[in-house]
Amino acid sequence: MPSTLTAQDRKHLNRALELAEGGRGKVSPNPLVGAVIVRDGEVIGEGFHAELGGLHAERAALVDCQERGEDPAGATMYVSLEPCAHEGRQQPCVEAILEAGIARVVIASDDPSEKASGRGPGILRDSGVEVELAAGEEATAARLLNQPFRKHARTGLPLVTLKLAMSLDGQTTTAPRDSPWISSERSRDLVHRRRAESDAIAVGIGTVLADEPLLTARPSASGSPFATHTSKKRTGTVLRQPIRVVFDHRARLPLDSRLLATLDQAPLLVVASPDADPSRRTALADAGAEVLVADSIEVALAELGRRGITSLFLEGGRTLASAFAAADVIDEARVFVAPLLLGGGRRVSAADPAAEDTLIETRFKEW
Repeated sequence: MPSTLTAQDRKHLNRALELAEGGRGKVSPNPLVGAVIVRDGEVIGEGFHAELGGLHAERAALVDCQERGEDPAGATMYVSLEPCAHEGRQQPCVEAILEAGIARVVIASDDPSEKASGRGPGILRDSGVEVELAAGEEATAARLLNQPFRKHARTGLPLVTLKLAMSLDGQTTTAPRDSPWISSERSRDLVHRRRAESDAIAVGIGTVLADEPLLTARPSASGSPFATHTSKKRTGTVLRQPIRVVFDHRARLPLDSRLLATLDQAPLLVVASPDADPSRRTALADAGAEVLVADSIEVALAELGRRGITSLFLEGGRTLASAFAAADVIDEARVFVAPLLLGGGRRVSAADPAAEDTLIETRFKEW
């Protein structure tokens, strides 16, 4: 059914979507949500879900109204996701909307979770509130905003995003004694931002043995846009750290690895096969890692989802990427193509030394 929303409705919905981005990397497993309250064409309140356990967007917008000295009775609320009607870490938003006397609610997208789907809008309608659901570009944008949440709600599994860096001739590793970096510093800054926005980051044991990565999200030293996605505390910049996951079939992770030495920075989960040496699994557990025994990628993903992990950033090399692709569990891909030729063991840069990497983003599935 075509949308009946006006140009002003769409404007305020887009503002709600913009506000929702303020919670990225801070509210998982909850969704990103923004809200705008408008009366007589004027915005009288705005809010977004800013931190897990904090006020939901609707209540934050109502608090903003109060702080501005505005009465929301009779106003229209624009919200990027349907208001909740169940009690979780916060009271139901539907109750706050009704108590405030909001007359109309415009919703950009549905909430597919079993405890929510359709309940909030239904209660609002039954209570005399006019409810409209968006269609078209705003609805699509709202769904894409919360792909990890939506997939987890529908399947219990995390959204899997593959990250690869490759040269123009398709190489994903450099020659021995050459710089290990294929992508530029700016691209690596963006990867750290993606890490901070994800619940978990995964690599294979081959990558760990070859590169000794830390797999933590670290602030940019180059003033990249990544800095805008950090949270500020009195002690300085604090980044959300994802759970580090190593797919290690035979439990070969060295006990003196940097991953085990930095458990104070981020937790570590080792996915091992049931066939792995029990003494190796015990040693890793004694060293502080959590060991998950799983006989397939699908089983491992199901367990991650059960633990509330809604997004997995897959950073392994070609072997792990191929295994995930063969299992058909990759939802999105972000591929950095550097202006380099690495074939034949030679590193040849593009003619323009200032040439940037090309980022190719592909979505295989939409939830």
